[in-house]
Amino acid sequence: MTPARAAAIAALGIGLSVQVASAQDLSRYRTFALGSTVASVQATTGVASSSVKTLHQRPALLQDIEWRPSRWSTGSVAASTDPVEEMRFSFYDDQLFRIVITYGHERTTGLTEADMTEALSAVYGRPLAAAKPAAGRGVSAVDPESGAVVARWGDADDAIALYRTVSYRDTWRLIVANTALETLARRADVQAEKLEAAEAPQRELERQMLERERDRAAAEKARDANKPTFQP
Repeated sequence: MTPARAAAIAALGIGLSVQVASAQDLSRYRTFALGSTVASVQATTGVASSSVKTLHQRPALLQDIEWRPSRWSTGSVAASTDPVEEMRFSFYDDQLFRIVITYGHERTTGLTEADMTEALSAVYGRPLAAAKPAAGRGVSAVDPESGAVVARWGDADDAIALYRTVSYRDTWRLIVANTALETLARRADVQAEKLEAAEAPQRELERQMLERERDRAAAEKARDANKPTFQP
């Protein structure tokens, strides 16, 4: 094993070590637990409320938080060895149902599928025998954009999948999800799209009416200013 590859595996292992005490808890990634509220994730990440993105409000509240951990260790001038480049948290009615973790290319260069699976298995236990989940279960809505499935872990409540994509450069992505909440969120997203499509004509009519009213008010204001000073 090359020194660079060994260092990369060590970095990934250190990053995940916070979770080892509760090994094989499939409802967590590091200090983040599925089912957590938006406020608790904000408190841990330090993300401002203005950065919480609301996707839909009906028929359920769907929200996302995107977080890029600092590349620098707190209180140190040395670059962090944490391999996580970005994390996306998705919420259904203020319940965290999915965490998407994207690992940085720099910190995972040289790692093989076996290396990544081994590091994650130390936390989540033995991966499932089949990479393909049972029909209708464990298939995340972000699967298509994540690449090829390398390994999966799961139980009756939660599903974890490791992906690899080489479309641009080697990228590793881990998705941790509560299957029941994700199913509800997926249904709510579909229903929200239908509601928005059905209400689009009325919203457009209201927009046009508001625009005409603004134009009328602006014209009236200009008339009041111009009429007294107009000289033919």
